[in-house]
Amino acid sequence: MANRLKDDYKNNIKQFQPKLPLLMNCLKAFLVGGIICTFGQGIQNFYINVFDFTKETVGNPTVATLILIASVLTGFGVYDKLGQFAGAGSAVPVTGFANSMTSAALEHKSEGIVLGIGTNMFKLAGSVIVFGVVATYVVGIIRYLFHLALM
Repeated sequence: MANRLKDDYKNNIKQFQPKLPLLMNCLKAFLVGGIICTFGQGIQNFYINVFDFTKETVGNPTVATLILIASVLTGFGVYDKLGQFAGAGSAVPVTGFANSMTSAALEHKSEGIVLGIGTNMFKLAGSVIVFGVVATYVVGIIRYLFHLALM
């Protein structure tokens, strides 16, 4: 009886739900994410050509510059509008990570530096950091085991 009611409810509300433009959302995410990554590549090429960084050392200043730009754009409210338009396309690159941290810091700044910004800045980004560290550890163990097996 309960399953039938659920099915009836789902069928009745389908006519009132808007159709999701999945293809358009995917296209916007792809284009905006690609533009962000192309911009990052431009920054990387600039650092290599102007400041004589090597391909091995240019990564850190490039990422730092992208984080700075995303944080400033978040502060002015521009990155949030970009996120509403592009969805996951603006969240996947490192700029999305910077946006999540800056947004949390701005949201809780009225509570003070320690209890507001310091304790709430990593609420959203904390899980990303934890899973990134755990995944890195697991991949490192697997790589080490492969290295031992090949010796």
